[in-house]
Amino acid sequence: MFSKDNSTKRSSIDLVLMISVALLALIGFAIVFSALSTSPLGQNAFRTQLIALPIAVGAFVFGWLFNYQIYSEQYKNLYIFIMALLIGVLVFGITQRGSHSWFRFGIISFQPSEICRIATILISAAFLQRHKQEIKEFKILVLLGIILLPIFALIMMQPDFSSVVVTAPALLILLFAAGVNIYYFCLILAFGLTAGIFPILWTYLSLNPTLADNFFAHIVLSLKDNIWYILGFSIFIFAICWFFKQLLKQFRVEISGVLIFILAGAILSGFFSGLFVEKKMKPYQRKRVEAFLAPKSDPKGASYNVLQAQIAMGSGGVFGKGLFSGTQSRLGFVPERHTDFILAVLGEETGLFGTLAVLFLYALLLWRTMLIATLSSDIYGYLVCCGIFGIFFTYLIINFGMLIGLVPVAGIPLPFISYGGSNLVASMWAFGIVENIYRRRLTVI
Repeated sequence: MFSKDNSTKRSSIDLVLMISVALLALIGFAIVFSALSTSPLGQNAFRTQLIALPIAVGAFVFGWLFNYQIYSEQYKNLYIFIMALLIGVLVFGITQRGSHSWFRFGIISFQPSEICRIATILISAAFLQRHKQEIKEFKILVLLGIILLPIFALIMMQPDFSSVVVTAPALLILLFAAGVNIYYFCLILAFGLTAGIFPILWTYLSLNPTLADNFFAHIVLSLKDNIWYILGFSIFIFAICWFFKQLLKQFRVEISGVLIFILAGAILSGFFSGLFVEKKMKPYQRKRVEAFLAPKSDPKGASYNVLQAQIAMGSGGVFGKGLFSGTQSRLGFVPERHTDFILAVLGEETGLFGTLAVLFLYALLLWRTMLIATLSSDIYGYLVCCGIFGIFFTYLIINFGMLIGLVPVAGIPLPFISYGGSNLVASMWAFGIVENIYRRRLTVI
């Protein structure tokens, strides 16, 4: 199944991957230093980042030297460990930036959900490897869902929506790579799309009260809190799915009634998940969705962050204003400039050239990760690489999409570039694991 790297030397490390990681970390360190240099909390925050850097390097070395197959053998213990972390942070953690997601150790804070994202991929890959003969069966997806549900539930209790937003697409990529039945894969997509569409629809309609008199808009808005409309909607979904089955029958395509029932169930589960998100969404998160849907409707309020970040990005031109010379960011016009909008600082100070350089390094990182996946000596290494690729691809798409207004502001850092010690340590550990898979690519399993 996997190609062997016979044309290359038996090197123990992929230099392209390692150099890409090192360059991104160095660029990120410089940009964070620049972003924090005029911040009131700059000295303490930069000191925290400085402490995190050697720990992150240690995490990379640990991931590189520690046999990745042990994660597969001990995935149940790893599961217990991350569950203990997530429960522990709810009991003993502190609240920062609106989430009860942090342990505090003196001047250092640690966010366990960052580590749990990578661990979730390791656990899921181990489970799928053990059931590779049954991967086409629906029960495997159900069992995996039962395993992962407590993890996501504990993360949502913090609440930490960003971890779910990043991990869910990565799991989809992992399932696709594992070879799940395409029909069941589409069921998951139907669930995810339904869960995402309804909160956006409700927010859009609230921004446009003139549409409330529209019959369709009235029904959609009533689905938020009217039990009779919800019941009617449920019956309607089952009827539509049954009609779809009968339509396909006319083209001599037979689908069992059980599968149609499951399809309707997936859509309704997505709807109720979207309803849960709508009810639990905090005011600042709702403002982010509003800014995405109508960026120019409130330029001094909900849309301020995005518009200022775009102004800063555009003012950098081709070559930028130089490090420590960005006026928009250093004068405080760009909020959260060292975390959510670090790309705005990068664009203003290094210009289009610097931004494309970072994009190129990320592309190298993702390319090498997938190449190493194909060189893996076993299915587990292949799946782990695919999952890690999924996480960092999602990070990249969200951060660049957020800056140009294609996705809502999600409060998700750009690994290696944004400020955040926990994220840096977790990212280094992840690519250390990828390097370990490369190191053992010629091992006979």
